[in-house]
Amino acid sequence: MSESSGVGRGKGVGLGLALGSAIAFGGSGVAAKPLIEAGLDPLHVVWLRVAGAALVMLPLAVRHRALLRRRPALLAGFGLLGVAGVQAFYFASISRIPVGVALLVEYLAPALVLGWVRFVQRRPVTPAAALGVILAVGGLACVVEVWSGLSFDAVGLLLALGAACCQVGYFVLSDQGSDSGADAPDPLGVIAYGLLVGTGVLTLVARPWTMDWSVLGGTAHMNGTPVAAPLLLSWIVLVATVVAYVTGVVSVRRLSPQVAGVVACLEAVIATVLAWVLLGEHLSAPQIIGGAIVLVGAFIAQSSAPAKSSPEPVAGGGQGRDLSTCSTVV
Repeated sequence: MSESSGVGRGKGVGLGLALGSAIAFGGSGVAAKPLIEAGLDPLHVVWLRVAGAALVMLPLAVRHRALLRRRPALLAGFGLLGVAGVQAFYFASISRIPVGVALLVEYLAPALVLGWVRFVQRRPVTPAAALGVILAVGGLACVVEVWSGLSFDAVGLLLALGAACCQVGYFVLSDQGSDSGADAPDPLGVIAYGLLVGTGVLTLVARPWTMDWSVLGGTAHMNGTPVAAPLLLSWIVLVATVVAYVTGVVSVRRLSPQVAGVVACLEAVIATVLAWVLLGEHLSAPQIIGGAIVLVGAFIAQSSAPAKSSPEPVAGGGQGRDLSTCSTVV
């Protein structure tokens, strides 16, 4: 087999893994919402998801236990913001507003990263990145239909925005470990410890001992169709968390972050389509157009940064991070 064909096959596998990750992440809200509507508190669903995934990935945490000594602040911040914060805000928001809208609001995160770069790090941003921010904000205005007086639940929108802000922390923390060369932390180890930290934080906040555990032994309804609650929970833990994270990380290693980011941006599209088909959450034509504009703006804002060694202005959290690309980690 020639070297070029081997490289091509590797990229094909990488694209498949990136698409699988986007599908897995995109299905989390669709599987979680019936459980919430069946009587589980959104925080309890998040706790079940994170704690279950942490248990599955515990062997990886043991394997990379040196990270506790080398990168304690990174692990704590990743667990608090990138795991507990993002997912808690997201699941709370989908209990009040459609899944697609919540995820599209969260896609403001790449644009918000520019605010961190420009006003906290005091670094210039590129004109293309600024255009991405304008597009994302304009698209969001269409998604929430501001001309109708913000007809969506204001609290739900604020919760989704909270998820976007936590996502900024995830991007920034991911970028911190990407310039360490051979000393860079293994992303799978960071994810494993992030899930453990997230479980600890969420245990204190969610108080799972107050959960109505009987809901997990019954059925939930997905747009009128009964589905076994354990099946939905298994999807959330094993597919939408463990498989989603692992395939996402492996795909970035086989592809460039930019290419993987293009595929990962399909997550919002997949989540919206799944919510439309399985939950009956229909979006209007202006919302669909606005969602497309949000994704375009988010991708431009995300991918307009030059290499770290370049003296040119930057646009966001940097292209070198290897924990994620355009994915929103929900």
